[in-house]
Amino acid sequence: MEYIFGLIILALDIYAIIKVLNSGASTGAKVGWILLILILPLVGLIIWYFAGPK
Repeated sequence: MEYIFGLIILALDIYAIIKVLNSGASTGAKVGWILLILILPLVGLIIWYFAGPK
């Protein structure tokens, strides 16, 4: 059951990274957001959802 939760988080992280790459943010901001999402997958995803580039 835990692996399903992990796969969902992985899919959402990939979605968030794609959205960051397609955003109009500067290159430095994109790198920062991607690192945050990769280092802290769940927390980074939540922070990106509320404060990330739109």
